Amino acid sequence: MNVKVFRETDFKDTELGPLPEEWQVVRLGEVATQRKRFITVKETVSYMRPTIKLRGQGMVLRDIVLGSSLKIKKQQVCRAHDLVVAEIDAKLGGFAVVPPSLDGAILSSHYFVFELHKEKIVPEFVSYLVKLPLLQRQVEARGSTNYASVRPSQVVNYLIPLPPLPEQRAIAYVLRTVQEAKRATERVIAALRDLKKSLMRHLFTYGPVPISDVGAQHAAPLQDTEIGPIPAHWQVVRLGDLVAKGDIWLKNGFAHGGHNQAKSGVPHLRPFNITNTGEITLAQVKYVPPPTDESSYWILPGDIIFNNTNSEELVGKTAYFGLDGKFVFSNHMTLIRVLSDDLNAYWLSKYFHWLWSQRVFQGLCRRHVNQASIGLERLQQVIIPLPPLPEQQEIARILRAVDGRIQAEETYARALDDLFKSLLHELMSGRLRVVPDSVAQSAVGTRHRLAPMLPTSSELFASPMVEETKDTG
Repeated sequence: MNVKVFRETDFKDTELGPLPEEWQVVRLGEVATQRKRFITVKETVSYMRPTIKLRGQGMVLRDIVLGSSLKIKKQQVCRAHDLVVAEIDAKLGGFAVVPPSLDGAILSSHYFVFELHKEKIVPEFVSYLVKLPLLQRQVEARGSTNYASVRPSQVVNYLIPLPPLPEQRAIAYVLRTVQEAKRATERVIAALRDLKKSLMRHLFTYGPVPISDVGAQHAAPLQDTEIGPIPAHWQVVRLGDLVAKGDIWLKNGFAHGGHNQAKSGVPHLRPFNITNTGEITLAQVKYVPPPTDESSYWILPGDIIFNNTNSEELVGKTAYFGLDGKFVFSNHMTLIRVLSDDLNAYWLSKYFHWLWSQRVFQGLCRRHVNQASIGLERLQQVIIPLPPLPEQQEIARILRAVDGRIQAEETYARALDDLFKSLLHELMSGRLRVVPDSVAQSAVGTRHRLAPMLPTSSELFASPMVEETKDTG
């Protein structure tokens, strides 16, 4: 569908606020009829049971059960494109349009099912409309705060905006296009993360050689070690050996109970600031008074942050620190600083996070009540491979390339999410209008990627072995 987009300037006052002149305001009962179709479930038949996510976030499959397991044998049947209202959760945005995948699902009597009049209203348009707080506010305005307060007789009187049918279809098309672009981007991100896992297994076993060379006659020989097979020319060392030589410096952070989230002071990195994918996140930050300028608690670009205390499955998460600004770290974090020119910090950080993904630190940690920890003494017992510096740098370059692509896709996904939220409000209020069947450019204005491409093996293993960015150490 081609659509033309323009800003509306001609509004009329309505019960729902200013709306375009061509739009109507109607009660739900004018475009939907309650369906009360109950069946008696059969003992040997399996039934889909859905649940409605709050705040208009849709209907999803809850489970599939045999009729014999249901205590209440009388159940409602919902059809694709019906509007379903949760009796109890309507005040929390419990409205949803039934997706085709849940056609024929059963619902208890605590849900109200409405058949939409498709000659008046487009079901997909309604599925986006319920994402707004419009209906939820009308529930709240009627004082519906107890268990049985939302009744079908009230639901049919809720007001909604009603654009002409062609515009409803165009609005749904635009919003669907943005959502599909975001889902496609999320699939690319998932594929890149799987690629990265495979690459790390390959790189930390065979080194930075093309996958096609593994097993070839000219391939570098492997050696069996206590950490598994690695290239024969790599060394095996304990982290403590590197500390003793002065190649690495370790330090635990400091506890501070007087933290705040008002950005007073400096960020105090904690376990939740390292993601399960091995990156620093500032989605939640605690601030503490800054230490002195000479303090050893300041984090420097190129440092490695190791999570020394957490739940058993999370202890050992590791991230490379490459942020600008001043940061310190809590006592639940250990700073690993590379001091030698023969070590690459990015490579080492990725290897440590690889060990976490392989649950190595679960076997190494001390278990306490509801948490586990790895002290400096135990951390120094960790055994790592030590490739020559050029190979460390090449491994880092390859993983940086994948990390950079993942970050770019995540940024794009966030932009699409922001675009969807903005378009949802603009289109549903009529401030932004879309006219279908036009030869004008798409209203979405985003790139369409029908076949997102992942980096090829030849791209990742390109020569020469030179880092894109120089690391500290």
